Amino acid sequence: MTPIRPDWPAPAAVRALVTTRSGGVSQGPYASLNLATHVGDDPARVARNRALLRQHAGLPSEPLWLDQVHGCVVADDAAALGCQADAAVSAWPGRVCAVLTADCLPLLLCDREGTRVAAVHAGWRGLAGGVIERTLAALALEPSRLLAWLGPAIGPSAFEVGPEVRARFVDLDVAAADAFRPGRAGRWLADLFMLARQRLVAAGVPAVYGGGQCTHIDPQRFFSYRRDGTTGRMASLIWLDPAVAAPPGDPEHV
Repeated sequence: MTPIRPDWPAPAAVRALVTTRSGGVSQGPYASLNLATHVGDDPARVARNRALLRQHAGLPSEPLWLDQVHGCVVADDAAALGCQADAAVSAWPGRVCAVLTADCLPLLLCDREGTRVAAVHAGWRGLAGGVIERTLAALALEPSRLLAWLGPAIGPSAFEVGPEVRARFVDLDVAAADAFRPGRAGRWLADLFMLARQRLVAAGVPAVYGGGQCTHIDPQRFFSYRRDGTTGRMASLIWLDPAVAAPPGDPEHV
């Protein structure tokens, strides 16, 4: 198991990683580190994969696995495992926020002081619906204090959408037109990375890192729903290290 570590200047209290498809026990189209229970894989193998992840990454707790629905609901520290949401925020050390993806964009957020973190499942529906803005509101911090990192997602050479998708984004912000170029027969190739950067910058988050790793063109490393149909999911995880971060209410936690 060789996870991807975000290339961003996060504070020492923040831990984050993104899994690839290797290092697990799943077979067939789910080979090998599928971490999703909803895609048709053997539940026992998924449970084993999640246990391997916890062991390998040294996670301080079971991740807050969400029931993702391409929406804009944000789960917080009081949320239960399996709650229906597409983003999670935490201010509590040891609470692991997680999202599952296989082409949609995983977005990780933290503040420069290392007091809050968030993981966001940002497909095009979530981006257009305001999942980033709702997550920023849930973090309840000045956006200029935040750092953002864009994980692996389907790239602009492979993500073809209909004209209605382009129109929805351009209606929100005319600058979004720059994130689309003509595809086949009236369709468009969309740049999820650019669309997310635009939404973040418009919301006041200037420090955006990552982006550019395409899930669709790299079958050795990544699951891709658009490429394969039946497939597994990678996990993007972020948490505050309980050995470093102060808990909420502590004088050091501001």
